[in-house]
Amino acid sequence: MSLVPNIDAISREPWLSFQLDGQHYAVLLSQVSEVIRDSEPTPVPGAADDLLGICHLRGNIVPVMDGRRRLGLNTHAPVDAASTRIVVFAHDAHRIGLRVDAVGDLLQPDVKAIELPPARSGRADDPVQAVMGWQGGFVALLDVLRLCRLKQELPNVA
Repeated sequence: MSLVPNIDAISREPWLSFQLDGQHYAVLLSQVSEVIRDSEPTPVPGAADDLLGICHLRGNIVPVMDGRRRLGLNTHAPVDAASTRIVVFAHDAHRIGLRVDAVGDLLQPDVKAIELPPARSGRADDPVQAVMGWQGGFVALLDVLRLCRLKQELPNVA
């Protein structure tokens, strides 16, 4: 029996992989609205450190987070501008973009390869929910709600 919460849900659906600072990450494909070319978001004064700004996407205002800053990675390492993308996540009515260094493959996790992540910071909002051995290394499987700092909405009870 696995110690990873929601192991069945994790392994049942495909995941979209991407890179940040040479490391591999993935999110459930069902939570990705689209992947767009990088653009320069409009800055928001007084915003959180990892919020690059907002962009207009087909009439909607979408906040764009810096994936490197959000995950505590090196923000000064060189980036190939031609590969940089914004992955737009969808949760209920929310749309939130995450700037990544490059988008990779679709993954179908193998239950036997999924493990709990090593202790990182003890933060309650740490978005890494599991890790999976992949291509001689590992890929961190991220929880989009925690990554985007969205609260799980509780159903209305009548």
